[in-house]
Amino acid sequence: MITVDGLEGDRSRAGKRAVTLIQLEHLAAIGSYLGQRPIAPDILRRNLVVSGINLAALKGREVQVGEAILRFTVICAPCSRMEESLGKGGYSAVRGHGGWCAEVIKPGRVRLGDLVQPVD
Repeated sequence: MITVDGLEGDRSRAGKRAVTLIQLEHLAAIGSYLGQRPIAPDILRRNLVVSGINLAALKGREVQVGEAILRFTVICAPCSRMEESLGKGGYSAVRGHGGWCAEVIKPGRVRLGDLVQPVD
């Protein structure tokens, strides 16, 4: 469940960083930059992993994910822990591939396999 504060049960906060999303395709890119297989999404601590849609093209737009509506706000910059989590070069590998933050416009339930689509 996505509430106005973010994903239920997460340590999220309301506002422009309430929910974080990353593209599945970027997990493979990050792993490749490090000479590894695709990295596990939990390492980056993003709320939702999506595929088949270019999140960067949706900056500032409203997007429906399941029953919820989100507005993409800012890129999720990597933190200094990426070197610890991924090894040397981890921070640089994630840079530009760490996903996007979003604010919650309309709370709602999200299920595995739900579509992610722009609201126009």
